[in-house]
Amino acid sequence: MDRVRNPFNPGAGTRPPLLVGRDPQLEAMTVAIRRLALGRFERSMLLTGLRGVGKTVLLNEFGSIAEREGWVRAHLEATEDIRLPTALAGITRRVLLELSLKERSKDRARRALGVLRSFIKVHVPLGDAGTLTIDFESYPGQADSGQLDGDLAGLFTELGETARAAGVGVLITIDEIQYLPRAELSALIVGLHRISQLGLPVLVTGAGLPSLPGLAGEARSYAERLFTYVNIGTLDPPDARRALVQPVEDEGASWHAEAIDLALRDTEGYPYFLQEFGKQAWNVAGGPEIQPTEMQSATTLAIDDLDRGFFRARVDKTTDAEREYLRAMASLGGSGPYRSGDVSRRMGKRTTQTGPVRDSLIKRGLCYAPRHGELAFTVPMFDAFVRRSL
Repeated sequence: MDRVRNPFNPGAGTRPPLLVGRDPQLEAMTVAIRRLALGRFERSMLLTGLRGVGKTVLLNEFGSIAEREGWVRAHLEATEDIRLPTALAGITRRVLLELSLKERSKDRARRALGVLRSFIKVHVPLGDAGTLTIDFESYPGQADSGQLDGDLAGLFTELGETARAAGVGVLITIDEIQYLPRAELSALIVGLHRISQLGLPVLVTGAGLPSLPGLAGEARSYAERLFTYVNIGTLDPPDARRALVQPVEDEGASWHAEAIDLALRDTEGYPYFLQEFGKQAWNVAGGPEIQPTEMQSATTLAIDDLDRGFFRARVDKTTDAEREYLRAMASLGGSGPYRSGDVSRRMGKRTTQTGPVRDSLIKRGLCYAPRHGELAFTVPMFDAFVRRSL
């Protein structure tokens, strides 16, 4: 079939041709934004789940909802190298400059930009501060004490007061939150706590690996009262089937019944895999109906593509010791979780010896601890990749 017309879009955070199975989360975000616009409290939402389940796609959809409601949106992707104060200063600067163009909030925005300038002097390294120019006098005393948690609360308050003066709200989406150091995550939670107390129209929603609720709780004990944790997983069989069938039918083609059953079995309902396997099936098919034998060929191609890209990217920077640990996990069979003690015994070592490697794999985002003494892969089907490729 015509590859130009291929409807499937496998990519990092790329919206699929048909977004299914996520209506409850989209409705919840719409409600949250509308409640905050009325000055009523609503918890921020944290999406958790394995890689490839569509968390980033949902964050982008939340941003679109915010824009339709007349809000200003901003996005941040956390990494191991990013500094939260610098990143948030950049976001806040952009939003405040936009709000300063509105006549009703011009004066309030200028004050807030002065507060931001004071915040930058204290919390942003000189090398980064040069890109955050602000042509207003500093406004000291609100966000420049040197204590990040209190100063971030002060900065968020200025942002929220300015947004309220403008008659709009601000949505900040943060992806990969698990990479934030504990002190910065704690400061972020303190800032959110303050704006929720004041009923300001600022909402921060984020996404991260399944370890995120535990990390937030360790950072601040009251985090569970500020956030609604939403687990994003595989699609239910009817939704997974629709995600594959409708885009193909919209292009005037179809699936053989056995071929679609094979695709659903091989993808296990994971959104990213549905897109990857669907793309390969379309490209292989002679058309207009995707046949079972063509789906079998597509599966081989999809797995090869995943091995060279989606999976390989996760292990390219690992050390020999980390790869040994990954191999020991996968050799225990199944997709996990695995007991840390069993992994250590498979390696012929004590848990005290393997503990640092285990911790480094968690920090890299390759593994997470669903319960004490257990470890699981953060990437679906990663166990099979490790067994055949490492």
